[in-house]
Amino acid sequence: MKTRLNYAKAAAGVYDAMDILDQYLSKCGLDESLLHLVRLRASQINGCAYCLDMHWKDLRALGEKEQRVYSLDAWRECPYYTDRERAALAWTEAVTLITNGHVPDAIYEEVRPHFSEKELSDLTLAVATINAWNRLSIAARLVPGNYQPVKAHEMKAGAQMGLENSYEFSSLNRSTML
Repeated sequence: MKTRLNYAKAAAGVYDAMDILDQYLSKCGLDESLLHLVRLRASQINGCAYCLDMHWKDLRALGEKEQRVYSLDAWRECPYYTDRERAALAWTEAVTLITNGHVPDAIYEEVRPHFSEKELSDLTLAVATINAWNRLSIAARLVPGNYQPVKAHEMKAGAQMGLENSYEFSSLNRSTML
């Protein structure tokens, strides 16, 4: 497979716009690990190889257990996830698969006890953002395998650049690797 679109060269504003969303999400108060679980699950549903490669590596770099990462597509059948994570994953699936019921009321009622209105708004933005990243990556045919998660010294460098977390630095990493 060969990359067919290079957004960083052809239309750098694409990454700039997406990075603004990621910057907001990095500061919204949702746990970084939860955000990456959501990103990985949406990427599984959408079949985005580049984002799958990125988010399992990011989760492992955060110290996430392999068992939870590898079992994510069967989260309903596994005891490894908290009730809050389960609610987030159910919401992620409903928002990602929007044409399958338009986010049913039953899912909303399942999620509400675990998230405030602000948190659910932020979670919805996180799902919408990863769905956009998936579509951009799939359309461009970004080749998976080269992504490297942020290391501690890079996090420090990222902080000096004004990047608050590994996902913001990941976005920078993505645009420079093309």
